[in-house]
Amino acid sequence: MLFLNLACNKSQIFLLLEVFFIKQELPINRQIRAKEVQLIGENGEKLGVISINEALEKAEEKNLDLVLVAPNANPVVCKIMNYGKYKFEQAKKEKEAKKKQKVLEVKELRVTPNIEEHDFGFKSKNARKFLSDGNKVKITVRFRGREVNNSKAGEAVLNKFIEELEDISTVEKKPKLEGRNMFTILAKKADK
Repeated sequence: MLFLNLACNKSQIFLLLEVFFIKQELPINRQIRAKEVQLIGENGEKLGVISINEALEKAEEKNLDLVLVAPNANPVVCKIMNYGKYKFEQAKKEKEAKKKQKVLEVKELRVTPNIEEHDFGFKSKNARKFLSDGNKVKITVRFRGREVNNSKAGEAVLNKFIEELEDISTVEKKPKLEGRNMFTILAKKADK
């Protein structure tokens, strides 16, 4: 936490600023407060337990940083490395990992229990496209008025969608009635 005291003409204002770091920074060089450290060289070789001053000298000789990598060990473990390069590599790895993530969306198609054949074909074509793109599809049958009394017609429509798309999808959630809506969720079949 960082406290900042600002003075004005007639009154004093105390402003509290909290500074949060997204990543925990590793203590380097003179920030390390241990007396003795287990030192690891730049190539990963163990150099033994030495005093902090000797470790700092070895790091300065090579124009590198002394970085605290295991603060809970006894004695603490420090490594000689180029800290700026290390941080850059970590950021690069995180960026690559973020690129490879795919956000899975659930696309919803709404139909009525007495859907016409042409509308059914159009909706099933859209559902097939969504599934081939890797998204999940939620097909919802909306009941209006007294249609909810005949929920079998809605279930028949959902089962027709399931049969139509069974070559490309699997049923993730079977048809279920909630209030005035009945829905099912389809997901793309796993590639073999």
